[in-house]
Amino acid sequence: MTKIVDHDERRLLIAGAALRVIKRMGMKGATVRNIAQESGLSLGALRHYFSTQDELLDFSMDLVKERAAARIYELSRLEIPIFQKALKILLELLPTDKDKLAEMEVWFAFNTHYRSSGSSYNILNDGILALIERMLRSMKESGALRPELDCELEIERLYALIDGIALHAYLDTKRVDYEQIVKLVTYHMRSICTEEAFS
Repeated sequence: MTKIVDHDERRLLIAGAALRVIKRMGMKGATVRNIAQESGLSLGALRHYFSTQDELLDFSMDLVKERAAARIYELSRLEIPIFQKALKILLELLPTDKDKLAEMEVWFAFNTHYRSSGSSYNILNDGILALIERMLRSMKESGALRPELDCELEIERLYALIDGIALHAYLDTKRVDYEQIVKLVTYHMRSICTEEAFS
């Protein structure tokens, strides 16, 4: 009897293997051969799903973004005060546990690879700036953002803060640990929110 293969599931399996290889060996180790071995497939089987290494890497990077987007979407549906919701969403963008730290390591490896390879993949289109922009504009409209603040500048400042914390946490996990990340993001958000945001 012929085995039925779920092609979407197989592509996800291969992408997951690629992410594990990148975390363990860096982008230099992310060869088609190593990824095939990690996924338990032959080179021929892997090439059936991804004809080039770049196609596989692009798919893997999209998988990281989709996983994060799905988690953020679930948080956005919570019926909690806007300050708590914003805090939870922002913390989802940062390496606050081992899984998210692994994603961050892969993200930085991809970033370096794409910048040096001349790939057409837009690594900057990660959705974080757009997410922060939507969040702060919504907070301003609902009266949760202090009215005297310049919303445009606050969007850029928060974007820089999140990127900066992510980089520092990636480079020095002992100094910028989970507690420090929560403390920094909470401190900043408290400084820009009105009392109405907390209830």
